[in-house]
Amino acid sequence: MIPAGQKNTDLRTLTSELVACLEMEQRRGRRFIGLGSAGREALASLGGGAVHFETLEQLQGAVQRCRRCPHLRGRTLAVPGEGNPQARIMFVGEGPGQEEDREGRPFVGPAGQLLTKMLQAIQLDRREVYITNRVKCRPPQNRKPEPEELQACFPFLQEQIRLINPLLLVALGTIAAQGLTGLDRGTSALRGGSYFFKDILCIPTYHPAFLLRRPEFKRQAWEDLQKIRREIDRLWAK
Repeated sequence: MIPAGQKNTDLRTLTSELVACLEMEQRRGRRFIGLGSAGREALASLGGGAVHFETLEQLQGAVQRCRRCPHLRGRTLAVPGEGNPQARIMFVGEGPGQEEDREGRPFVGPAGQLLTKMLQAIQLDRREVYITNRVKCRPPQNRKPEPEELQACFPFLQEQIRLINPLLLVALGTIAAQGLTGLDRGTSALRGGSYFFKDILCIPTYHPAFLLRRPEFKRQAWEDLQKIRREIDRLWAK
């Protein structure tokens, strides 16, 4: 039963209950409404569970209207991600910064400029990859995303990965690396290894923003980039 008459019932709880009821009735052979793509976007923007879309454009629309997480309503613009929808390599960062929040695009500030140079160093054009973040909205004062925010946003990242279906994932920084590897370790402990998100190879390395603050780690980052290039050559040759 949908607890609509209860006090202090939040919208996300109501939406989750509604979706559960509709799915149960559909399994029983009864279908009351046909949601269509717009309906799926609306429910995804309010709910808290898994999401499913037919295209990246539908997913981006849901992200831009998302109200799953009350702590991120102070955003200017959501930042779904950008790049080649058929990219064979996907870069995942932590979350948008001030410039990204203003423009609605990932990695457009100083860290984005460094990322572009990192891509060029291993013969990659930014236009041929896909770039996104684990959370799609800027946390207040650029703080680290809280567990509730990570949980609310992760289904969108999972669906992006499913739709793009890359051969290689690169996790930029600890927040992205922990989400994709499932391991509670820092970047320094994870880098150098190879992991899998489902059946997709995942390589963690330092976030460009960290490298701007701690340039002494750029040598290790260069080693990671060389490893990424080797894996690109190996996977692309198959």
